[in-house]
Amino acid sequence: MAPPDINRTIDAVWRIEASRLIAGLAKMVRDVGLAEELAQEALVTAMARWPDTGVPDRPGAWLMATAKRRAIDLFRRDKLLAKKHAELQRDLEEEEQEAPDYATALDDDIGDEQLALVFTACHPILTPDTRAALTLRVVGGLATDEIARAFLVPEPTMAQRIVRAKRTLSEAGIPFEVPRGAERAERLASVLQVVYLIFNEGYAATRGDDWLRPQLCAEALRLGRILAGLAPREPEVHGLVALMEIQASRTAARTDAAGEPILLLDQDRRRWDRLLIGRGLAALARAERLGGERGLYVLQAAIAACHARARRAEDTDWRRIAGLYGVLHALAPSPVVELNRAVAVAMAEGPAAGLAIADPLLAEPSLAGYHLLPAVRGDLLFKLGRREDARAEFERAAALAKNTRERTLMLRRATEAAN
Repeated sequence: MAPPDINRTIDAVWRIEASRLIAGLAKMVRDVGLAEELAQEALVTAMARWPDTGVPDRPGAWLMATAKRRAIDLFRRDKLLAKKHAELQRDLEEEEQEAPDYATALDDDIGDEQLALVFTACHPILTPDTRAALTLRVVGGLATDEIARAFLVPEPTMAQRIVRAKRTLSEAGIPFEVPRGAERAERLASVLQVVYLIFNEGYAATRGDDWLRPQLCAEALRLGRILAGLAPREPEVHGLVALMEIQASRTAARTDAAGEPILLLDQDRRRWDRLLIGRGLAALARAERLGGERGLYVLQAAIAACHARARRAEDTDWRRIAGLYGVLHALAPSPVVELNRAVAVAMAEGPAAGLAIADPLLAEPSLAGYHLLPAVRGDLLFKLGRREDARAEFERAAALAKNTRERTLMLRRATEAAN
C-alpha cells in the first residue's frame, strides 16, 4: 500500500497538472473526452509506479509523456489514424532525443491551450449548463458532485450530462481552437460562467479537508485576465476579473493558522491584499466606463467592492449591498442570490428582516441539500435569541456540508447556540 504522504503528493500533483495535461492532450488528439481518458490513465500509472520509484523531478512532464505513449498505442490499433500515430511517434522520439524541459514546454502556450479547451467545451452545440459542467470537469478538475452542487442538481444527473457532452463533441468533430469574431462572442457568456465557477470552487471547496483551493482561484484569475485581453470592450469580462481580484484579496485572512475558516466580519482586514483590491477596483472602473446595463459580474463586483472599501466591518454599506442584490435578483432570479440578499438585509435592517426573506426559501426544492440555507437561518435565529432553533439549524447545516472545515464550523456554532 502506498504511504499516505505519497498519496497526498500524487493528489497535489494531479490538482496542479490535470487541466494543463488535458489541454495539451486535447490539442493533439482533437477529442476532449479521449484527452481526459488519457490523462486519467497516466494518473493511474503514476499511482502504481511512484510509490516505488518516487515522484519524478518534473511530474507534469512524466504524466504528459506517459499519456502520449498511451495515445500512440491507441492510434496503432486504429488503421484510420495511422498518420496521427506517425506524427505523435515522431514528436515523442524528438522530445526524448532532445531531453527538453517538459515543464517549460507545457507552460509556453499554456494560456492559449487551456483557453482553447474552455472554448471547445463551451461550443454552442451543447446546452449552456452542459457546456459549463464539461469545462469544470476537464479544465477545473472538479469532481462530479462538486459540479452538481454548483448547479443544484443530483449527482447522477450531472454525470449523465458530462458523458453526453463529451460524446457530442467527439461525434461532431469540433475543432480545438479559440474562435474569433462572432463565434467567440457567442461562446463568451458560457466561458465567463465556467471561469467564475472554477474560482468559486477554489474560494470555498465543496469537499475535502481544506476550505480553500488557491490553485483553482489562481487558474481562474489567469484565464480571466487572458479573456480581458481577448475581449477588451466587454464590460462583463472586466466585471468578472474585478470580482475575482477582490475576492482573492481576502485569501490570507480567511483561515487561521490551523486552516479553520474565519468568516468575513471576523477577518483581520489588514491582511487583505491591497494590491489585488486596487487591481479589482480598477477593473470594475473599466467595466463601468464601457457603459451599458450592469450585468451579473459587474453587479457582483460592485458588491465585493463595498466590502473592499470598508476598512472596518462596521463601516460596510449594507444598504447598498442589499440594493445591489435586489438588482441582481431582478436581472437573474436565483434562490442563492435571494439568500445572499437576506444576509445583507439582516445586516442593514436587523435579523428579523433577513429571516423574513430566508424563510420562504425553505420551500425551494433546489436548496433542499444546500447547507448554507440552514447556516444563514441558524445565524439569524441565534441573533434573535432563538438559540434552540439556531442549534437545530446549525446541526442541519453540518449534516449537509461535505467540506470538513465547514462541518466543523457549523458544529461549533451549534455548540455555541446550545450553551
